[in-house]
Amino acid sequence: MKEVTPEELSKRVEVERIKDASNYLRGTLVESLHNPLTGALAEPDTQLCKFHGIYQQDDRDIRDERRKQKLEPHYQFMVRVRVPGGVCTPQQWLQVDRIANTWCNRTIRLTTRQAYQFHGIIKRDLKTTMAEINAALLDTIAACGDVNRNVMCNVNPEQSRLHEEVHEYTRRISEHLTPRTTAYHEIWLDKELVATSRKDEEPIYGKHYLPRKFKTAVAIPPSNDVDIFANDLGFIAIAEHDRLAGFNVTVGGGMGMTHGEPETYPRLADVLGFCPKEKTLQVAEEIVKIQRDFGDRTNRKHARFKYTIDDRGIDWLRFELNQRLGWNLEPPRPYIFEDSGDRYGWVEGQGGLWFHTLFIQNGRILDTDDYPMMTGLREIAKVHDGDFRLTGNQNLVIGRVSAKKKPAIDKLLKKYKLADTHHQTGLRLNSMACVAFPTCALAMAESERYLPTLLDKLDAVMKDAGLEHDPIVIRMTGCPNGCARPFLGEIGFVGKAPGKYNLYLGAGFFGQRLNKMYRENIGEEQILAELTPMIHRYAAEREPGEKFGDFVIRAGYVKPVLQGREFHA
Repeated sequence: MKEVTPEELSKRVEVERIKDASNYLRGTLVESLHNPLTGALAEPDTQLCKFHGIYQQDDRDIRDERRKQKLEPHYQFMVRVRVPGGVCTPQQWLQVDRIANTWCNRTIRLTTRQAYQFHGIIKRDLKTTMAEINAALLDTIAACGDVNRNVMCNVNPEQSRLHEEVHEYTRRISEHLTPRTTAYHEIWLDKELVATSRKDEEPIYGKHYLPRKFKTAVAIPPSNDVDIFANDLGFIAIAEHDRLAGFNVTVGGGMGMTHGEPETYPRLADVLGFCPKEKTLQVAEEIVKIQRDFGDRTNRKHARFKYTIDDRGIDWLRFELNQRLGWNLEPPRPYIFEDSGDRYGWVEGQGGLWFHTLFIQNGRILDTDDYPMMTGLREIAKVHDGDFRLTGNQNLVIGRVSAKKKPAIDKLLKKYKLADTHHQTGLRLNSMACVAFPTCALAMAESERYLPTLLDKLDAVMKDAGLEHDPIVIRMTGCPNGCARPFLGEIGFVGKAPGKYNLYLGAGFFGQRLNKMYRENIGEEQILAELTPMIHRYAAEREPGEKFGDFVIRAGYVKPVLQGREFHA
């Protein structure tokens, strides 16, 4: 990689200059953590801490009241824990539970990228929390920031023998693309500081890392529960005789956009070609390096890999990649996706092991007076001898349950009211929402706190239409940044203002097509007025096997969107 001149650096966005001066992500984080006069970090450090898996936030519900009292915002921190492929041990689950109930807000959140999130940590507890996470043999480095983030993997329990091999590649991709700076261990784990005579090196990223975040996923057909086409980089597992042969490589997916700026748009990834499994890490590294070298560092809104590809063309990318590899990707191999959801309840896998998938509404795990979910999962973890698997749909799989342990776990599922989580409506079981208010700084409208209420009303419509158990992918976010992948929802809601959403329709059931805006800036009354007759018409006029997203296109409500540049057309 070439050196960046001071003149070139001056033309870049401020975050680039912060990275340049950070000494490989150190900045003044140590000084910020020890400053007792504020609950916040210094401004440049709020950017650098993301690379360490931390977001500084404040409680927006009480922001105005604190301002009236002439108090600074109620600063707190969200910490995201990487879980490559979404698999952890029962012992790690117990540690996550303990951390959540000791230093956080007594909840665990399962993200749409198979990671844990802790919320409500105050600054004085931040370093202790980070140390406890690492003591559980988990980490947070690169869970956020301008690097490759948590690598997702299909949890497909029906193909656990194949999954085991694919998951190992997921782990290796994650490890290979993890930043090499020792700053993380120095700051949070009190490891010995790097001597001034020795320099950190980032052989993949360089000192400026990537222009923007970079997301990678691995899918095992026929399930696309990781939404492979929403990722910058994807690997679709291709099996031969039930063994992994290699991967179809996908590039250029991304969900984020900005309201009112048509030059920004969500984009589906392209299938670039096939690579043998033994060359997976080389392909991953060179694709990341291409984005490092050619991504836009002058405009954050134009800095994702999808724009690099659209600006230069997919043929340019294929040529550039093949040149760097020293060999050519093969033509893509056949594969079929059938859905993007989870399979709930008990499923028997290979070797007599069992898997039980729980529906976790919007990924939030907590205890309430009538539903002790967190306690129930804690008790299960104490007796479980398999693993826990976080799905890309914010749900939880109690995995690799032995026949010997299954009766005991079944008993605990019933005792703590977890056994029937999958007896929900088809709409709710295929729903996702981002956190939004009160902590996300980007939120324009409610999401996690509101979607269950809206679903109550839409479920009544679905039941009246005879569709109570029919699956429809429905997703909501509080802003257009796209964390819950709303643009891949057959019904998608994106926050525009408090109580107001843009309504999108027509995405593909297994993530193969974007949706399109149908109504702009509408509230609940109009949402129900628009969707109620549409749902009833779907019930009356759908063809055998026709999904809702396909129907609204056939019925003329919206046009199909297969390319990002068609999204606003």
